[in-house]
Amino acid sequence: MVDASVRLLDRGRVVADAGFVLDGYTMGTAADPNPAHEMREFVVWNAVVDHPEGTFLWDTGSDPRAGEGYWPDPLYAAFEHVDADEHALSDDLAAAGYAVSDIDAVVMSHLHLDHAGGLSAFEGTDVPIYVHEEELKFAYYSAKTDQGSIAYLASDFDRDLNWNVVHRRRHTLAADFELLHLPGHTPGVLGARIDLPEETVLIAGDECYVDENYTEEIPLGPGLSWSDRDWYESLQTLKEIERRTDADVLYGHDKHRFESFCDGWNLSAGAE
Repeated sequence: MVDASVRLLDRGRVVADAGFVLDGYTMGTAADPNPAHEMREFVVWNAVVDHPEGTFLWDTGSDPRAGEGYWPDPLYAAFEHVDADEHALSDDLAAAGYAVSDIDAVVMSHLHLDHAGGLSAFEGTDVPIYVHEEELKFAYYSAKTDQGSIAYLASDFDRDLNWNVVHRRRHTLAADFELLHLPGHTPGVLGARIDLPEETVLIAGDECYVDENYTEEIPLGPGLSWSDRDWYESLQTLKEIERRTDADVLYGHDKHRFESFCDGWNLSAGAE
């Protein structure tokens, strides 16, 4: 296995209703017609994969101006990134020992506004930005028409970027670093399998926002699910890989799961 490292970057906290991420969580019944709503704290994170073939950044987080009117008011009210202004991409990279100029390529799990808000740092450069074909199409369709999803902002990604488009279900990015197409949350979600010397890291991304999506197979709430059928198939793909590799599975926004992995994996192989 390749002697790479995966370093996690904490990009702040989003506060939102648990019903958005767990289908039926706050649905009323005859016995409980007015269930209480639970507001949860979710993590926004990125990762730096320090690999012999290059330094790869996974996602770019939210624009620091999210709470200053950059995000549309209805979206920010539903998904409040309370500390976005404290988490500029360059600052969080520096805290982990990297500069934006150290990044050789970026992988976008998808182009929602809490993942694509830092792409401006790579505008006008030749840094490859990997994204799935179906995601790029849907993002532009959503941002440029009144159809699709409201969670895409054209100003995040409609820029002079060096797009490298992934077309297939699996794509080898580097040795022992494979991208996985996991449609469900959006048409083009990418996850990854990274085989390290002592363990396998399986990035589920927003295929699974929180642990209950993965372990209990509770679908995402209707506002976050593009296709429940595709979501379920993608979930089984991840679970089969975990069964075969005993991988550590990293979810999209589960704060406790994120914190359980501390700063990441095999960090002695990467930058200190």
